[in-house]
Amino acid sequence: MFGWGASWINAKVLSSYIDEFEMVFLRFTLTSITMIPIILYLKKSFKIDIKTFGIVLVTSIVFLGYMKYFFLGTKLGTASLGGALVTSLAPINTFIMLALMGQKNIDSKALFALGVGAIGVLTMLNVWSLDTDSIFVIHNLYFLLASILWPIVTILSAKSTNISPIVFTFYLYIVTVLLDLLFFVDVTAIHLLEFDYTFWINLASLVLLSSTFANTVYFVGVERLGASAVSSFIFIVPFAAIGLSIIFLGETISPSIIIGAIMTLFAVKIINGIKIFGR
Repeated sequence: MFGWGASWINAKVLSSYIDEFEMVFLRFTLTSITMIPIILYLKKSFKIDIKTFGIVLVTSIVFLGYMKYFFLGTKLGTASLGGALVTSLAPINTFIMLALMGQKNIDSKALFALGVGAIGVLTMLNVWSLDTDSIFVIHNLYFLLASILWPIVTILSAKSTNISPIVFTFYLYIVTVLLDLLFFVDVTAIHLLEFDYTFWINLASLVLLSSTFANTVYFVGVERLGASAVSSFIFIVPFAAIGLSIIFLGETISPSIIIGAIMTLFAVKIINGIKIFGR
């Protein structure tokens, strides 16, 4: 969870060196390579059928859009707001989408939770200040778009029942890189030898800590503990992003972000029936 929280800080630093599509290329090319020995160690099969590959392809298109808005929002805004807003709002948007698809029921408890979540999001966006200049800024739109695209990635990924989640993620990264290379990025324009140690430290953290390590631990945790038990740890991510933003970026965190994040995560707890404390 701290690895996922750190990704917002890494992206903020890397945004001064490369653009969003160059970041996607470097991050997921290197991550895919580091995942191969892990998949072999876990004895997972690389076999993939046509249907699952089709899901991978569609998911990769949406995932590429998510990564674009994740990166641009963080570049123009703050890592703390992005980490708090997107991470806490995405599960709520997932619930809403599943409800619209008829896979979730919106009862009185869910309506209450959605109301609390909405107030929390508005608080994080500082709408109560009535300062339109700070509310209607482009990075807020990017964060909101990212929080809408990530649930689509989640829902599509859940349809790949014939393959291990970690192998699905491996192919997701591979196809995303190929689409990125085909349409958006010019590898010859990336002057890696000109970048300093700050770039390499943050890229290494983004690849090894935020992607390979964090994703592997999460997938192993789901398999051994169950999704419901592991889901409670997601509450750490926004506060990890906020704390690390203060430490490494020197960001000043407004009370509205903290209060809004707590309210939104409380809503996530209610609608998903997550138990934070327990054996």
